Amino acid sequence: MDIPPESLPPETLRAIIEEFVTREGTDYGHALYSLDEKVARVEAQLARGDARIQFDPDTETVTLIPV
Repeated sequence: MDIPPESLPPETLRAIIEEFVTREGTDYGHALYSLDEKVARVEAQLARGDARIQFDPDTETVTLIPV
């Protein structure tokens, strides 16, 4: 099920994004970005509709997926 970012408290949204961008295997190429830069990039993708937040009730997990 999709979760609209605006329906989440700011702290929760940030925690979801931080968990996503710090996952093992996340690749940003040769560039080094700070955590804040990574979070800002994902926030922009969510705002543009280029990504969405999905909750899986079976596994009770949240992930971000590209659209």
